[in-house]
Amino acid sequence: MTHSTNPLIRFYFKVGLIPQILLGLILGITLAFFSKDTALNMSLLGGLFINALKSVAPILVLTLVIASISNHQHGKKANMGILLSLYLAGMIFAALLATLASFLFPSQITLGNDIEQIKLKPPSGIKDVLITLLDKMIDNPVNALANANYIGLIIWGVGIGFALRHASESTKIMMNDLSYAISFIVRIIIRFAPLGVFGLISSTLAKDGFGELYKYAHLLIVLLSCMFIVALVINPLLAFLVMRKNPYPLVFTSLKESAIPAFFTRSSAANIPVNIEICKRLKVDEDTYSVAVPLGAAINMSGAAITITVLTLATVNSMPYIHVDTYSAVLLCIVAAICACGASGVAGGSLLLIPVACSMFGIPNDISLKVITIGFAIGVIQDSVETALNSSSDVVFIGAVSEASKNKKVAEK
Repeated sequence: MTHSTNPLIRFYFKVGLIPQILLGLILGITLAFFSKDTALNMSLLGGLFINALKSVAPILVLTLVIASISNHQHGKKANMGILLSLYLAGMIFAALLATLASFLFPSQITLGNDIEQIKLKPPSGIKDVLITLLDKMIDNPVNALANANYIGLIIWGVGIGFALRHASESTKIMMNDLSYAISFIVRIIIRFAPLGVFGLISSTLAKDGFGELYKYAHLLIVLLSCMFIVALVINPLLAFLVMRKNPYPLVFTSLKESAIPAFFTRSSAANIPVNIEICKRLKVDEDTYSVAVPLGAAINMSGAAITITVLTLATVNSMPYIHVDTYSAVLLCIVAAICACGASGVAGGSLLLIPVACSMFGIPNDISLKVITIGFAIGVIQDSVETALNSSSDVVFIGAVSEASKNKKVAEK
């Protein structure tokens, strides 16, 4: 499509996604300010974008899980236990922080006037949440695809993925190619996010007033605050527990040399060569960083855990009659951490897993997909900071484990 002879199409795909979304945001606000009637009609664009996401998100989750598990190489976990524990602990603590921030500074978003008409039976507590989870886990896979039951799709994906680990290499390659194909379709859809943001923002502001901008700003501040606290407090604390020395020189090195490039590329995968070079300068063992850096780019997603948690709780706060108790909040943190591991490599990939967390509370797929579009609106800043946190965390944890290993060798001598 980028090779089209049409100059408008070529220009559209040549310009970066961030400037396009920013332009869509500005045009949507401008249109709502000057012509409410026209802005209301733009809801069609937002609706089309949401429906496109609705059609592709379930199959994306299923294929990504199957491909990632079936293509796992035996032996890659060697000497990686502490590092994997750090990755998981970092994501869970990030989700816990996001939950606490969401309770202390609750965010709300407008989900449409039809929200009152949705017949929703909210969970009364952790028991109902667990029952809902169990029901979704044993769903028929065809039914799970048709109804966008993400919990069921993840369970089936894990099962099929483990079964295919013993399949032929050609079968594994086919599954990998299928996941790339679905991801390619998602990338095409996301390229039209500026139009979806334009339609959603203009129609929402025209309908509900410019007070919505305050809600978006509040939501963004909560997200970014959590990410900065993780980068400057939680990650250093976890690193200190492993390396037993001042972690901040390592933290500041990772922020300067890894976070800044990741902020602009918005891709942990694209930042892999950068992190490898940093690990070489830190004199990390090659057998460690050659596995740990790509692994971290795939599963170490503290920023994604924050995004999923904050936006899910903002959705819950915006729904009538839903209350989240302490046990359900803790369960949400675990689910958010697991979801973050499966975030796809496309820009805004963490947003596509919000329906998984929302389904815990019985929130309909149509509602959670509206939240994804809102996420793209604030993603002009949020996604860049999220990627910077994800990528720099890899260097911090890898460096901490390497330092601890060196200290252990010195002590043994």
